Amino acid sequence: MRIIAGKHRGRALNAPEGLSVRPTSDRAREALFDILAHGRFGETPVFMDAPVLDAFAGTGALGLEALSRGAARVTFIENDRAALAALRANIAALHEEKNAAILPLDALHPPRAGNAAALAFLDPPYGEDVAAPALTALAAAGWFAPDALVVVEMAARQKLALPAGFTLLEERRYGAARLVFLRFAP
Repeated sequence: MRIIAGKHRGRALNAPEGLSVRPTSDRAREALFDILAHGRFGETPVFMDAPVLDAFAGTGALGLEALSRGAARVTFIENDRAALAALRANIAALHEEKNAAILPLDALHPPRAGNAAALAFLDPPYGEDVAAPALTALAAAGWFAPDALVVVEMAARQKLALPAGFTLLEERRYGAARLVFLRFAP
């Protein structure tokens, strides 16, 4: 697993052993960032100079890809110990400590946000129906700016009941994964 593009292009990322973390495939991540970069959701890349949230961060691949491509700052939310160790190692290896904040907690019970994100990634465990409750909890805690773009990665056949305040923009399938693009409008 590597950073696809930007200032850290080609840099390897650590992942913990076992099945506790399921990193987004390089192919899906590249497709996602191509969509975000080419004006589909605005005139400039959505991540450029933006505050970003990476919830259920795992290795941090999505947030670190955003930093590599020009995001201003990324907040990572993750509560798995092995994933946290890999996440911390990846941030340190890329020397992104000043642009990254790690909250070692459950995205279903977030603290009040200090800085709302213009772009958010949620990659909850497949097979667990936690995406909608996490969206609701993060919205209630102020983690999404008005008109924020939220990308949820889930199993291709998994259902997502949209909570109030979220509008479906589009969906894309990449193998076993489905990317769901949402707009937050409280």
